[in-house]
Amino acid sequence: MKTLLFSSAVLLSAIFSTVGNAAVKLPSVFTSNMVLQRDKPIAIWGWADPEEKVEISFAGTKSLVDTTKEGKWFAELPAQKANATGQNLTIKASNTIELSDILIGDVWIGSGQSNMEWSLNASASPKETIAGANHPTIRLFHVPKVQAKEPANSINATWKICTPQNIPNFSAVLYHFGVRLQKDLDIPVGLINSSWGGSRIEPWTVTSSGSGGMYNGMIAPLVPLTFKGVIWYQGESNVSEGMKYYERKKALIEGWRTVFKNDMPFYFVQIAPWANYQPGKLPELWEAQVASLKIPGTGMAVTTDLVDNIKDIHPKNKFDVGNRLALWALAKTYGKKDLVYSGPLFQSAKADGAKMVLSFAHVADGLKSRDGKELSDFEIAGDDGVFVPATAEIVGKTVVVSSEKVKAPSQVRFGWSNTCNPNLINSAGLPASPFRTKDWQGGTGE
Repeated sequence: MKTLLFSSAVLLSAIFSTVGNAAVKLPSVFTSNMVLQRDKPIAIWGWADPEEKVEISFAGTKSLVDTTKEGKWFAELPAQKANATGQNLTIKASNTIELSDILIGDVWIGSGQSNMEWSLNASASPKETIAGANHPTIRLFHVPKVQAKEPANSINATWKICTPQNIPNFSAVLYHFGVRLQKDLDIPVGLINSSWGGSRIEPWTVTSSGSGGMYNGMIAPLVPLTFKGVIWYQGESNVSEGMKYYERKKALIEGWRTVFKNDMPFYFVQIAPWANYQPGKLPELWEAQVASLKIPGTGMAVTTDLVDNIKDIHPKNKFDVGNRLALWALAKTYGKKDLVYSGPLFQSAKADGAKMVLSFAHVADGLKSRDGKELSDFEIAGDDGVFVPATAEIVGKTVVVSSEKVKAPSQVRFGWSNTCNPNLINSAGLPASPFRTKDWQGGTGE
């Protein structure tokens, strides 16, 4: 992975921008009811009187650190195993802060635009989902929407226990992702929602030459928090950029990994079909998103089958989105070898007379039609690039594509439109991502 040239002094300055001194203080990401990341040294920081000693006590361990002349302090506590029993975190200087009911588990950040921000209250089956959202070992932290010119040091938010009272306006995708992880791993899970509807990717990005307003106001205050990984749902506002989006995604991921000093996994959603995009632009963005699978430590959930209203940019089914992201995490981050974590992703094509034979990664135990009908949304063309609808058949673990109108085919497209509803899936029921065979730049995330 490319290393960005951040100086330590600049990073520390961003973490500890000026606040009033005197009583010992913590950034607001540290509150009662939070989850601290397991199995890694725990970073804790704050402010106090200049050159004052600060004692941090947690889980039978203590750390004594000195504040700087500017009244800043930083401590790193020993790594802890997962623990669902609430413990106290105590910070002592001239005054004492005591936080209670702190759990040890895995912390995940969910970010992006409106489909990540989208609440349980506005999603499918809200009454039943909210009524069942009683998960004492899942904790929620909702970052308010704030942009800043410089990296901020705190957020107006507090950790809350996941209850039917606290969950209605929380991110539905992040919630369902967290519930699946908690169910499968049986450990506490902390969920940090930091998303903004309609946002482009650039304001979330930090590079060696600067940072965006949403990064400054909504991500920088979390640095250098110790956490497990990130899920990301964004792209609608960059849909006209095609492969340029790949470079922007790469800069986002590398920038966050650099400032957090964490090669965190980064799992994202391929945005869904929508009727109102400029024709042809959405498939090009899809290709950029599949290309992002070439970035180490990434994964992608496909959503072409989850659209209930092609004129609504916000599919209501966030349950499957969260669960598909969780499959990537469970397989790749947590090593669950038996899980099929992706739908079919295009791998190669070869001409066989009047037919094209397509091979895929992630076929699992085979390929299927989601609805039992003939495979849909395939097109074929020769060297002239004039595409016509094609017949597609599953043959073993390949798809064979043909049309009587094309005698010498050389290229195929699948789901290559804003309003596609393709039915190719694998044996695990996960959908294939749209693709084109000519000059394809996508990855497979294997």
